[in-house]
Amino acid sequence: MSENHPNTPQNADACSLDYSNPAAAATSSCAQVCEKIDEALAKQGSISFPAFLDISLYDPDHGYYAKNTNQVGREGDFYTSVSVGPLFGQLLARRFIRWWLDQGKPSAWRILEIGAHDGKLAADILQTIANLAPDAWQSLEYATVEPLPLLRDAQQQRLSPLATKLHLADDFQTLSNHPLPGIAFGNEILDALPFHLIRRVENEWQELHVSANWELIAKPIAPTSALGLKTTRLENNFPENYQTEIRTNYREFLNQISNCISDGLLLFIDYGFAAPEYYNTHRTRGTLRTFSKHQAAEDPLDSPGTRDITAHVDFTDLAREAETLHWHPTHFSNQGSYLTHLSTEMIQSDEMNDPKTIAQFRSLTHPAHLGASFHVIEFEKSKEPSAQVLHRLALGVKNFNRNA
Repeated sequence: MSENHPNTPQNADACSLDYSNPAAAATSSCAQVCEKIDEALAKQGSISFPAFLDISLYDPDHGYYAKNTNQVGREGDFYTSVSVGPLFGQLLARRFIRWWLDQGKPSAWRILEIGAHDGKLAADILQTIANLAPDAWQSLEYATVEPLPLLRDAQQQRLSPLATKLHLADDFQTLSNHPLPGIAFGNEILDALPFHLIRRVENEWQELHVSANWELIAKPIAPTSALGLKTTRLENNFPENYQTEIRTNYREFLNQISNCISDGLLLFIDYGFAAPEYYNTHRTRGTLRTFSKHQAAEDPLDSPGTRDITAHVDFTDLAREAETLHWHPTHFSNQGSYLTHLSTEMIQSDEMNDPKTIAQFRSLTHPAHLGASFHVIEFEKSKEPSAQVLHRLALGVKNFNRNA
């Protein structure tokens, strides 16, 4: 079963941008990415959707995240909480300082940011810790892991005044060789992890691959594969052609991070849902979206390399995989309530009284802005999850299929 794509190399240039306008550079990048995808297709006949994403987003020369650092903000393709202003980092810094105090002020500790992009959030966090907690600052190492040289260079340039506190790594190995207690976190990193596309075909789940003709074709899923085992958690009464996403890489991702901190806190902020809402039967096209110039679309095969391709996070599945590594979910809420709680000290000390800060707070926490769009999850090894957190994550439920 296949889904024809209008911009195949045979029918038209898959890079739909116009060479005659300023987007020509992006189009050139798209052409390079398409060439690499075609090379993979020529060798294999078809490629999995995660393989397609690896090239489109992370090719070190021409992938979407490798070509420049301008994806975020007004002139980019999408906004994040970091785009709002420094308040986001200031509030996270207060959470990190609280962890350091609760742990008895360890003499050496690490904050590990995954997906630090150009280092703006890191700068906001580091400056706040230096101002509010000099003792914590003195014992801190702030690490990032960034395999793409362009982004790593951008981090080094932005954070150069704070160089004595930095460990900018290109992989997890150097950090895992010397783990420290601390915090590993990522803002909008989980939704950027490659994912499988699956579709309900004649009462069975099938995986969508990219064919040599640039079509999405459905193939059977091996029952004992990682993807096959994940699909067993889904009910069988989804409608025909229901499409959704599954990630099989959470455990590997979390394990790499876990090896870099000897004990502490994992914290992630992202788009997503607990499983019952994620697999609502009315969500027939899943959560896959592409973003370019703040315009959302749903065709992932259009202009690869020029736009972001993302899918929401299944926080229930993330928590299950974390549990296999002995990380217990200790908090799960929307961003609005989480940051409102973190802001208590600032409000009480009258630090949030200027119009710019108030505007940032509203943007970050109001349900009509970013407050309800994002969720926050925390994991710890030394604490057990509350019944409320387990309930919110629908943990302990075997199958997911919500009809309302």
